[in-house]
Amino acid sequence: MKLLWTFILIIATAEAVKDYLFKTCAQSGFCHRNRHYAKAVLSAENFESPYRIESVTVDNGIVNGVAIKELTQLGRNVNLPFEITIVEDNFRFKLNEERVGVQLNHINPNRYNETEKWSFKPNVTINTNVDISEKQNELKISYGKHEVIIQYNPIVFVFNYKGKEQLRINADQFLNVEHYRTQQENELHMLAQESSFDMFSDSFPDSKMDTLPLGPESVAVDFKLMGFSHMYGIPEHSDSLLLKDTTDKEPYRLFNVDIFEYEIDSRLPMYGSIPLLVAIKPEASVGIFWVNAADTYIDIKRDKDSTVHWISENGVLDFIVIIEDTPVEVTQQFGRVTGFVQLPPLFSLGYHQCRWNYNDEKDVLDVHAKFDEHHIPYDTIWLDIEYTDSKKYFTWDKEKFPDPARMCRILDYTARHLTVIIDPHFKTEYNVTEDMVAKDLEMKSSKGEPFKGHCWPGESVWLDPFNPESQDWWTQRYKDFLPKDAKNIHIWNDMNEPSVFNGPETSSPKDTIHFGGWEHRSVHNIYGLNFHERSYNALIERTPEERPFVLTRSLFAGSQRTAASWSGDIQATWEHLKATVPMMLSMNIVGAGFTGADVGGFFGDPSPELLLRWYQVGIWYPFFRGHAHIDTKRREPWLVADVAEGIADAIRLRYKLLPIWYTAFYEASSNGIPIVSPIFWSDGKDITTYETEDQFTIGDSGLLVKPLASDDGSKLPSSEVYYNFTGGALSGIVNGFGHGVDVLLRGGSIVPVWGRQRRSTSGSVNDPYTIYIGLNGDGIATGKLYRDDTGLISFKVENDVLSATPSVPKIEKIVVINSSGQKIQIKKPRFESSKLEFHFPENDIEHDEL
Repeated sequence: MKLLWTFILIIATAEAVKDYLFKTCAQSGFCHRNRHYAKAVLSAENFESPYRIESVTVDNGIVNGVAIKELTQLGRNVNLPFEITIVEDNFRFKLNEERVGVQLNHINPNRYNETEKWSFKPNVTINTNVDISEKQNELKISYGKHEVIIQYNPIVFVFNYKGKEQLRINADQFLNVEHYRTQQENELHMLAQESSFDMFSDSFPDSKMDTLPLGPESVAVDFKLMGFSHMYGIPEHSDSLLLKDTTDKEPYRLFNVDIFEYEIDSRLPMYGSIPLLVAIKPEASVGIFWVNAADTYIDIKRDKDSTVHWISENGVLDFIVIIEDTPVEVTQQFGRVTGFVQLPPLFSLGYHQCRWNYNDEKDVLDVHAKFDEHHIPYDTIWLDIEYTDSKKYFTWDKEKFPDPARMCRILDYTARHLTVIIDPHFKTEYNVTEDMVAKDLEMKSSKGEPFKGHCWPGESVWLDPFNPESQDWWTQRYKDFLPKDAKNIHIWNDMNEPSVFNGPETSSPKDTIHFGGWEHRSVHNIYGLNFHERSYNALIERTPEERPFVLTRSLFAGSQRTAASWSGDIQATWEHLKATVPMMLSMNIVGAGFTGADVGGFFGDPSPELLLRWYQVGIWYPFFRGHAHIDTKRREPWLVADVAEGIADAIRLRYKLLPIWYTAFYEASSNGIPIVSPIFWSDGKDITTYETEDQFTIGDSGLLVKPLASDDGSKLPSSEVYYNFTGGALSGIVNGFGHGVDVLLRGGSIVPVWGRQRRSTSGSVNDPYTIYIGLNGDGIATGKLYRDDTGLISFKVENDVLSATPSVPKIEKIVVINSSGQKIQIKKPRFESSKLEFHFPENDIEHDEL
């Protein structure tokens, strides 16, 4: 019976890939209505917006005011209080709705205004050194190189940067705040340009039961980007890096769902939602951070002056505008608001071996031993849902895993780790679930009762992580469950969109209720963020001396502070492999850089060639994990004989490059530089590279990678000189080498690697380094290396002298390219290696050790 039930659930989930299970804009009431409103506004003659700013006060650099929405048929207005702040040197506008006397059972009647509580880093800085002046119908705010002019009637925001206009908000007058009204009086509240489609009911087949207790609540506004036609970001979508025009097509949708066997070239929602859009041109870059956790659509009209129309189902109208010189500075500024990516433990940058499922303890330890037998490094082995007793989280199937503590000790003997899955749904008639309900920590139905739906265990109840008391309860569950002395066990939070097999659009009904009386529709996209943060905090409490490792499937802006992510249930096809690179880049440019894809594909059996190529691409993902569906053939690295050695070589190369990766993570965690970036992201000056999505740079290291090299070679910035690792100055187009992978080093760069093969990352930390030096035309090169024990080390070659500060690590080999002099001198040596080798691929040059 258990097997039959699992089979039924698998089949039910497999059908979730069907497009008909997900709403189009036309089927979604709030999106349908706002598109209708926008078209009506554009086509109307002499349209007069019902919105205007009525009053403004200024106090210590903060603007508070009231806008009104005029209801001419009723002869009254809706008050919309707003606040303007400069947050971490970025403009923020937050507009609410004044609701008086609205009372509903179980439901908080206000607009949800706590997204920042979860999304922003703690203690963001509000700048008060702001110059604000007002005249009759206009407010001017100046800070640094920025000037914002706000017109009162009609409401328009004009953003100038360095004296030039870059952005206009509400230029097309799409501003729309659907205010509270009852169904009985709705007709009197309607504007002439509005549609009443699905204001008080939902006609979509799977969500007809949605009670919509507060009626229409959407917020929307347009952003006109002056001189911008290239836009990026707003992941997660299986789509190109460059955002597409959606005029008369499906808009991009941000609504976290369990999307099964997703297709490519799609604007359908996926597992994560990060509402940051970045527009770039050579002169400036603009970021729009839409601070809203509800279901959201983004319509894009690409033009000389492109328009972006943001539409959310409910919540406050809240956005942050970032304007800087370069794209990377926008990414960094976004990180100063939401936090930078965590600096993860080093082992988590190694190779992870996973599948659904390793059958038992013997299977785990056999796979573990085979890595050493075949001399393949790895760091972590994973357990999917089958390790539990009947899919009850915080249990072990004692027949299959009789002694988890012993298993962890065996893994720890060679410094390997174990990661286990914990999802947010809990089987009914289970003591942990009963305790959760007794403590009032579960999600509620619209009637205020425990919400019950179906997931892997069958009928389930979901944790409400918005309840602050859930943290202590969740922490205790981990303490009770994880082997007491094991410090090498970590957590995978899956299915946390949340996924509900029998729910609308594979998720929770929107009228379920969370702590504080907030409807799920208001907090949907931050449910996963809140859930994985509870796990992160629990692990810190359990082992405060260790940096936690948590993997999440669902994410939002701010998730990067506490979790890694991956691109979910991808298919084993060449097309999907190719799509992983722009998807990875889209996540990185919005700060969620610790990400990757299931190497080999989750669904299906890849050909030997595809499997090999996926590993050769996968070593360039920040998160590097092989994973596969329960119905696929086993494909551990040594099993596919034709390509086994090539796969092993790829994994070994990843380990050699870990000093570069770890340094990139350190830089990302300390200053927000993306771990991997599109080649144009650092300065945005070369417009000919704006559509390049198949190659990228690793941090600020100078390494440029095109993992799926093609006959047309790699596109390089025209002003740069690049070398391959066999030496030789190359510029312009560089043909692929090796296994169809271009790996190039920018002139002026120094990169450290590990040259010795070890079982895992732990064995390499005290090894000496090989240093690659690619000199620029002036004979200068710089580079960095981060180590936990020494901090950041800076290398420099100038006048043929290599120096390192504040200390010199152990170095056993130096490879120099394009040396202009007759000697390379090593300044302040502290070498512990018995022999230091020098290699000069381009010149036969002497070297001195000072």
